[in-house]
Amino acid sequence: MSELIRDVRAALADRGEPISKLGYFCAPFRPASGPLADHVIKTYRAGRDPELLEQLARRHEQYVNCLIQAGVRVPQTRFLLLNEAGFMRPVIVQKALEESTLLRPMLLRADPDQVIVLLDRAAQSIADFWQAVAQRPERIGYHPSIRNFAMDGDDPVFFDTFPPLIGYSREDMGRLLLRFSESGLVRGLGRVLPERIRSIQDEWYSPAGTIVGLIGSAVRLRPDDGEAILTWGRGFAESRLKSATREVVLAELGRAPRLPAVWMATRRVLGLEGRPNV
Repeated sequence: MSELIRDVRAALADRGEPISKLGYFCAPFRPASGPLADHVIKTYRAGRDPELLEQLARRHEQYVNCLIQAGVRVPQTRFLLLNEAGFMRPVIVQKALEESTLLRPMLLRADPDQVIVLLDRAAQSIADFWQAVAQRPERIGYHPSIRNFAMDGDDPVFFDTFPPLIGYSREDMGRLLLRFSESGLVRGLGRVLPERIRSIQDEWYSPAGTIVGLIGSAVRLRPDDGEAILTWGRGFAESRLKSATREVVLAELGRAPRLPAVWMATRRVLGLEGRPNV
Protein backbone atom coordinates (compact mmCIF):
# COMPACT_ATOMS: atom_id res chain seq x y z
CA MET A 1 0.00 0.00 0.00
CA SER A 2 2.84 2.42 0.78
CA GLU A 3 4.26 1.87 -2.72
CA LEU A 4 0.83 2.47 -4.25
CA ILE A 5 0.42 5.70 -2.25
CA ARG A 6 3.81 6.91 -3.48
CA ASP A 7 2.87 6.15 -7.09
CA VAL A 8 -0.51 7.89 -6.70
CA ARG A 9 1.11 11.01 -5.25
CA ALA A 10 3.51 11.13 -8.20
CA ALA A 11 0.65 10.71 -10.68
CA LEU A 12 -1.40 13.43 -8.98
CA ALA A 13 1.53 15.83 -9.12
CA ASP A 14 1.71 15.37 -12.90
CA ARG A 15 -1.89 14.72 -13.81
CA GLY A 16 -3.06 15.48 -17.31
CA GLU A 17 -6.49 16.09 -18.75
CA PRO A 18 -9.32 13.98 -17.31
CA ILE A 19 -10.57 11.15 -19.50
CA SER A 20 -14.16 12.10 -18.61
CA LYS A 21 -15.84 15.23 -17.30
CA LEU A 22 -19.24 13.64 -16.88
CA GLY A 23 -18.89 12.36 -13.32
CA TYR A 24 -21.08 13.55 -10.46
CA PHE A 25 -18.24 12.91 -8.00
CA CYS A 26 -14.95 13.29 -9.86
CA ALA A 27 -13.11 13.60 -13.16
CA PRO A 28 -11.03 10.41 -13.59
CA PHE A 29 -7.67 10.62 -15.30
CA ARG A 30 -5.09 8.21 -16.64
CA PRO A 31 -1.42 9.02 -15.98
CA ALA A 32 0.59 9.65 -19.12
CA SER A 33 3.59 7.76 -17.77
CA GLY A 34 4.91 5.97 -14.72
CA PRO A 35 3.94 2.72 -12.98
CA LEU A 36 0.23 3.66 -13.05
CA ALA A 37 0.09 4.53 -16.75
CA ASP A 38 -2.15 1.51 -17.34
CA HIS A 39 -4.56 2.58 -14.58
CA VAL A 40 -7.31 5.14 -14.12
CA ILE A 41 -7.19 7.28 -10.97
CA LYS A 42 -10.34 8.72 -9.42
CA THR A 43 -10.05 11.24 -6.58
CA TYR A 44 -12.90 12.44 -4.36
CA ARG A 45 -13.52 15.33 -1.96
CA ALA A 46 -11.20 15.24 1.03
CA GLY A 47 -12.35 15.90 4.58
CA ARG A 48 -11.67 15.66 8.28
CA ASP A 49 -14.37 13.10 9.03
CA PRO A 50 -12.26 9.97 9.68
CA GLU A 51 -15.10 7.75 10.93
CA LEU A 52 -17.15 8.34 7.78
CA LEU A 53 -14.11 7.88 5.52
CA GLU A 54 -12.87 4.73 7.24
CA GLN A 55 -16.37 3.28 7.00
CA LEU A 56 -16.38 4.26 3.32
CA ALA A 57 -13.14 2.34 2.78
CA ARG A 58 -14.58 -0.77 4.46
CA ARG A 59 -17.82 -0.53 2.50
CA HIS A 60 -15.95 -0.10 -0.76
CA GLU A 61 -14.05 -3.34 -0.16
CA GLN A 62 -17.30 -5.08 0.78
CA TYR A 63 -19.02 -3.76 -2.33
CA VAL A 64 -16.31 -4.87 -4.75
CA ASN A 65 -16.37 -8.31 -3.13
CA CYS A 66 -20.17 -8.35 -3.39
CA LEU A 67 -20.04 -7.52 -7.10
CA ILE A 68 -17.48 -10.23 -7.78
CA GLN A 69 -19.38 -12.83 -5.73
CA ALA A 70 -22.51 -11.93 -7.71
CA GLY A 71 -20.69 -12.76 -10.94
CA VAL A 72 -19.98 -9.18 -12.03
CA ARG A 73 -16.62 -8.72 -13.73
CA VAL A 74 -14.76 -5.76 -12.20
CA PRO A 75 -11.30 -4.49 -13.21
CA GLN A 76 -8.62 -4.72 -10.53
CA THR A 77 -9.63 -1.93 -8.14
CA ARG A 78 -7.87 -0.49 -5.08
CA PHE A 79 -9.23 2.09 -2.61
CA LEU A 80 -7.03 4.24 -0.40
CA LEU A 81 -7.25 7.30 1.83
CA LEU A 82 -4.55 9.82 0.99
CA ASN A 83 -3.43 12.12 3.83
CA GLU A 84 -3.17 15.71 2.60
CA ALA A 85 -2.08 17.93 5.51
CA GLY A 86 -4.64 16.41 7.83
CA PHE A 87 -7.37 16.07 5.21
CA MET A 88 -8.08 12.53 4.04
CA ARG A 89 -8.82 12.16 0.33
CA PRO A 90 -10.49 8.99 -1.00
CA VAL A 91 -8.75 7.68 -4.11
CA ILE A 92 -9.64 4.74 -6.34
CA VAL A 93 -6.95 3.21 -8.54
CA GLN A 94 -8.40 0.94 -11.20
CA LYS A 95 -6.90 -1.06 -14.04
CA ALA A 96 -7.66 0.87 -17.23
CA LEU A 97 -9.89 -0.52 -19.95
CA GLU A 98 -9.21 0.07 -23.62
CA GLU A 99 -11.47 2.74 -25.03
CA SER A 100 -12.45 0.41 -27.87
CA THR A 101 -14.09 -1.91 -25.32
CA LEU A 102 -16.30 0.73 -23.66
CA LEU A 103 -19.96 -0.04 -24.26
CA ARG A 104 -21.12 3.44 -25.24
CA PRO A 105 -18.73 3.88 -28.20
CA MET A 106 -19.33 0.25 -29.15
CA LEU A 107 -23.06 0.93 -29.37
CA LEU A 108 -22.42 4.01 -31.48
CA ARG A 109 -20.28 2.02 -33.94
CA ALA A 110 -22.41 -1.12 -34.08
CA ASP A 111 -24.95 -2.01 -36.74
CA PRO A 112 -28.55 -2.36 -35.51
CA ASP A 113 -28.39 -6.13 -35.04
CA GLN A 114 -25.17 -5.90 -33.06
CA VAL A 115 -26.68 -3.17 -30.87
CA ILE A 116 -29.33 -5.65 -29.72
CA VAL A 117 -26.69 -8.32 -29.06
CA LEU A 118 -24.65 -5.93 -26.88
CA LEU A 119 -27.69 -4.69 -24.98
CA ASP A 120 -28.89 -8.23 -24.40
CA ARG A 121 -25.58 -9.21 -22.79
CA ALA A 122 -25.58 -6.14 -20.58
CA ALA A 123 -29.22 -6.57 -19.54
CA GLN A 124 -28.72 -10.24 -18.74
CA SER A 125 -25.75 -9.39 -16.53
CA ILE A 126 -27.93 -6.87 -14.66
CA ALA A 127 -30.69 -9.44 -14.15
CA ASP A 128 -28.12 -12.01 -12.98
CA PHE A 129 -26.72 -9.55 -10.44
CA TRP A 130 -30.10 -8.89 -8.85
CA GLN A 131 -30.84 -12.61 -8.72
CA ALA A 132 -27.47 -13.26 -7.03
CA VAL A 133 -27.95 -10.64 -4.28
CA ALA A 134 -31.67 -11.22 -3.70
CA GLN A 135 -31.15 -13.09 -0.43
CA ARG A 136 -28.49 -10.82 1.06
CA PRO A 137 -29.58 -8.89 4.15
CA GLU A 138 -27.84 -5.59 3.36
CA ARG A 139 -29.34 -2.79 1.30
CA ILE A 140 -27.51 -3.26 -2.01
CA GLY A 141 -27.64 -1.15 -5.15
CA TYR A 142 -26.17 -1.18 -8.64
CA HIS A 143 -25.57 1.56 -11.24
CA PRO A 144 -25.15 -0.35 -14.52
CA SER A 145 -25.53 2.52 -16.96
CA ILE A 146 -24.21 2.28 -20.51
CA ARG A 147 -21.34 4.56 -19.50
CA ASN A 148 -20.31 2.18 -16.69
CA PHE A 149 -19.90 -0.94 -18.85
CA ALA A 150 -17.20 -2.29 -21.12
CA MET A 151 -17.23 -5.50 -23.14
CA ASP A 152 -14.40 -7.99 -22.88
CA GLY A 153 -15.18 -10.50 -25.58
CA ASP A 154 -18.75 -11.56 -24.94
CA ASP A 155 -18.77 -10.55 -21.27
CA PRO A 156 -19.71 -7.19 -19.73
CA VAL A 157 -17.22 -5.52 -17.39
CA PHE A 158 -18.53 -3.06 -14.80
CA PHE A 159 -16.22 -0.37 -13.44
CA ASP A 160 -18.24 2.09 -11.30
CA THR A 161 -17.61 1.22 -7.63
CA PHE A 162 -18.22 4.66 -6.04
CA PRO A 163 -20.16 5.26 -3.97
CA PRO A 164 -20.16 1.70 -2.64
CA LEU A 165 -23.85 0.79 -2.77
CA ILE A 166 -23.89 -1.60 0.16
CA GLY A 167 -25.04 -1.22 3.74
CA TYR A 168 -26.17 2.41 3.57
CA SER A 169 -29.74 3.46 4.31
CA ARG A 170 -31.47 5.77 1.86
CA GLU A 171 -30.87 8.69 4.21
CA ASP A 172 -27.18 7.85 4.67
CA MET A 173 -26.65 7.45 0.93
CA GLY A 174 -28.36 10.80 0.42
CA ARG A 175 -25.81 12.34 2.79
CA LEU A 176 -22.96 10.69 0.85
CA LEU A 177 -24.32 12.13 -2.40
CA LEU A 178 -24.02 15.57 -0.85
CA ARG A 179 -20.76 14.99 1.01
CA PHE A 180 -18.88 13.90 -2.10
CA SER A 181 -20.45 16.08 -4.77
CA GLU A 182 -17.83 18.40 -6.28
CA SER A 183 -20.48 21.10 -6.76
CA GLY A 184 -21.02 23.60 -3.97
CA LEU A 185 -24.28 24.51 -5.69
CA VAL A 186 -25.52 20.92 -5.43
CA ARG A 187 -24.46 20.74 -1.77
CA GLY A 188 -26.36 23.97 -1.11
CA LEU A 189 -29.42 22.66 -2.94
CA GLY A 190 -29.25 19.49 -0.86
CA ARG A 191 -29.42 21.44 2.38
CA VAL A 192 -32.57 23.19 1.19
CA LEU A 193 -34.16 20.30 -0.75
CA PRO A 194 -32.56 17.11 0.61
CA GLU A 195 -35.21 14.82 -0.89
CA ARG A 196 -34.30 15.99 -4.39
CA ILE A 197 -30.73 14.79 -3.90
CA ARG A 198 -31.72 11.59 -2.07
CA SER A 199 -33.96 10.58 -4.96
CA ILE A 200 -30.99 10.42 -7.37
CA GLN A 201 -30.15 7.01 -5.91
CA ASP A 202 -33.57 5.39 -6.23
CA GLU A 203 -32.99 3.85 -9.66
CA TRP A 204 -29.76 2.24 -8.40
CA TYR A 205 -31.67 0.22 -5.81
CA SER A 206 -34.43 -0.96 -8.15
CA PRO A 207 -33.98 -4.08 -10.32
CA ALA A 208 -36.61 -2.81 -12.73
CA GLY A 209 -35.16 0.71 -12.63
CA THR A 210 -31.71 -0.46 -13.66
CA ILE A 211 -33.07 -2.46 -16.62
CA VAL A 212 -35.31 0.40 -17.76
CA GLY A 213 -32.43 2.84 -17.31
CA LEU A 214 -30.22 0.79 -19.63
CA ILE A 215 -32.95 0.54 -22.28
CA GLY A 216 -33.88 4.21 -22.03
CA SER A 217 -30.25 5.27 -22.44
CA ALA A 218 -29.89 3.03 -25.48
CA VAL A 219 -32.99 4.53 -27.11
CA ARG A 220 -31.64 8.04 -26.53
CA LEU A 221 -28.23 7.03 -27.85
CA ARG A 222 -29.64 5.33 -30.99
CA PRO A 223 -32.96 7.14 -31.64
CA ASP A 224 -33.26 5.78 -35.18
CA ASP A 225 -33.23 2.27 -33.72
CA GLY A 226 -35.46 3.18 -30.79
CA GLU A 227 -38.46 1.08 -31.74
CA ALA A 228 -36.33 -2.00 -32.36
CA ILE A 229 -34.63 -1.50 -28.99
CA LEU A 230 -37.98 -1.15 -27.21
CA THR A 231 -39.30 -4.28 -28.97
CA TRP A 232 -36.23 -6.21 -27.82
CA GLY A 233 -36.59 -4.77 -24.30
CA ARG A 234 -40.20 -5.93 -24.01
CA GLY A 235 -39.22 -9.39 -25.24
CA PHE A 236 -36.33 -9.53 -22.77
CA ALA A 237 -38.66 -8.62 -19.91
CA GLU A 238 -41.27 -11.16 -20.97
CA SER A 239 -38.87 -14.06 -21.29
CA ARG A 240 -36.13 -13.47 -18.74
CA LEU A 241 -37.27 -11.34 -15.81
CA LYS A 242 -39.02 -12.43 -12.64
CA SER A 243 -42.71 -11.56 -12.39
CA ALA A 244 -42.58 -8.48 -10.14
CA THR A 245 -39.69 -6.92 -12.05
CA ARG A 246 -41.16 -7.97 -15.40
CA GLU A 247 -44.43 -6.16 -14.83
CA VAL A 248 -42.74 -2.91 -13.80
CA VAL A 249 -40.37 -2.98 -16.78
CA LEU A 250 -43.18 -3.70 -19.25
CA ALA A 251 -45.24 -0.86 -17.80
CA GLU A 252 -42.29 1.52 -18.25
CA LEU A 253 -41.62 0.41 -21.82
CA GLY A 254 -44.99 1.48 -23.15
CA ARG A 255 -43.03 4.44 -24.54
CA ALA A 256 -39.38 5.45 -24.67
CA PRO A 257 -38.17 5.95 -21.07
CA ARG A 258 -37.00 9.45 -20.17
CA LEU A 259 -34.30 10.53 -17.78
CA PRO A 260 -35.67 11.30 -14.30
CA ALA A 261 -36.36 15.03 -13.96
CA VAL A 262 -34.22 15.24 -10.83
CA TRP A 263 -31.17 13.88 -12.67
CA MET A 264 -31.69 16.19 -15.66
CA ALA A 265 -31.87 19.14 -13.27
CA THR A 266 -28.77 17.98 -11.41
CA ARG A 267 -26.79 17.65 -14.66
CA ARG A 268 -27.70 21.23 -15.56
CA VAL A 269 -26.64 22.46 -12.12
CA LEU A 270 -23.34 20.57 -12.36
CA GLY A 271 -22.66 21.77 -15.89
CA LEU A 272 -21.60 18.24 -16.85
CA GLU A 273 -19.69 18.22 -20.11
CA GLY A 274 -19.59 15.75 -22.95
CA ARG A 275 -21.98 14.42 -25.52
CA PRO A 276 -25.32 13.43 -24.02
CA ASN A 277 -27.25 10.45 -25.34
CA VAL A 278 -29.66 12.79 -27.10
